[in-house]
Amino acid sequence: MKPSIFSYFAVLGFLPSFVSDSYGLGFRIADQNAEATARGNAFTATADNPSAVFYNPAGITQLEGTRALLGAYAITLKARVELAAPGENTKFSSTNTDPQTVPTFFVTWKPKDYPIALGLGVYAPYGFAVEYADDTPFRSLAIKGNIQYLTINPVIAWKITDTLSVAAGPTVSYGSAELVRGIVNPGDQFKFKGDGIAYGYNLGVMWNPHRMHHFGLTYRSASKIDFSGHTTVDVDSFKVATPLGSLKVPGTDTREDADATFDLPQNIVLGYSFRPTEDWNFEFNIDWTDWDSLNTVVIRQQRSADAPVPFNWESSFFYEFGVTKQFAHGYSASVGYIFSENSVPNESFNPAIPDSNRHIFSAGVGRRYEHFNWYLAYQYTYGPNRTIAQNTAADGDYRFDSHAVTLSLGYNF
Repeated sequence: MKPSIFSYFAVLGFLPSFVSDSYGLGFRIADQNAEATARGNAFTATADNPSAVFYNPAGITQLEGTRALLGAYAITLKARVELAAPGENTKFSSTNTDPQTVPTFFVTWKPKDYPIALGLGVYAPYGFAVEYADDTPFRSLAIKGNIQYLTINPVIAWKITDTLSVAAGPTVSYGSAELVRGIVNPGDQFKFKGDGIAYGYNLGVMWNPHRMHHFGLTYRSASKIDFSGHTTVDVDSFKVATPLGSLKVPGTDTREDADATFDLPQNIVLGYSFRPTEDWNFEFNIDWTDWDSLNTVVIRQQRSADAPVPFNWESSFFYEFGVTKQFAHGYSASVGYIFSENSVPNESFNPAIPDSNRHIFSAGVGRRYEHFNWYLAYQYTYGPNRTIAQNTAADGDYRFDSHAVTLSLGYNF
């Protein structure tokens, strides 16, 4: 998993006096089907179930009749940090360790011997959260965040020849965000809440020139989302020592409208599937996301001055590899591996976006019946130690790991 565009909502968690700080959370959710997850998401050149709407919509021309696929992806994730700053307690972990679940739904329809196929997907390509205790030393950078994101994606595919199919469809996405960061003392908080709509599209191409060699290409467009909502500042009263005694400073509880426009990056995936026999499928994908499009986001508040916040992220790749073996009686098993490149430079690092190069391992098993099918997969993500030394409160050593289980249930009408 990678940091998603909603990590960028982070920039909303600031006060004018902390313009140089940023706040972030969230991950790109590349796992939208258990069978694909088991294969390390190397599924673009295979795409032979209704989740092809997401992985490669051109693949739905392989699916005759009406087919539906329902799934859920549940994950527990933890970020660990050992701060470089001296002190008695320098080790912290994210606290939101309860499973977080994302549902998916796909349906396709193609008449027999007809070159046109239709599909619909409802899924969450971004989401999740990272949360730390309120008393962490970097609380002014990050405490908590929660993102909910939903995409509706109808597609149409055309089988031009026996070996070549193309597809296209619009995407309409709704997102909401709640972000929290500290101000001065534990209990003092700055919050942002907002929601917005994003529009885009996806394209797909599938070319199968030979029984043993299959190729897939999918493109997800860049788009913009305007998050409109409000910011609140909640500061408890406190006392300040003076030569004449202590002075009580009253607390504040203010609210104002705020919004910001975010550029969601484009994404391209190229896949090659090699099938030496009907029982074996080896696939390798290269998955590129244009994080370079995220440079500076301008925060607009109703009363406070606008403020530019630089991110300067870097584009990155997933390298995905998967193997599936078919067995008797409709059973199959898969294993997969992904190497996920870091997207966040040291200069832009924030504890709420504990990004690093990551190794992702997966395995799964499933069975197909005449009408019904199921697939169950497990995924483990390991982020090796990353050291940050930028002379900020976030300096230290960071590690990340997660465990996920995903299940898909399908039916062919």
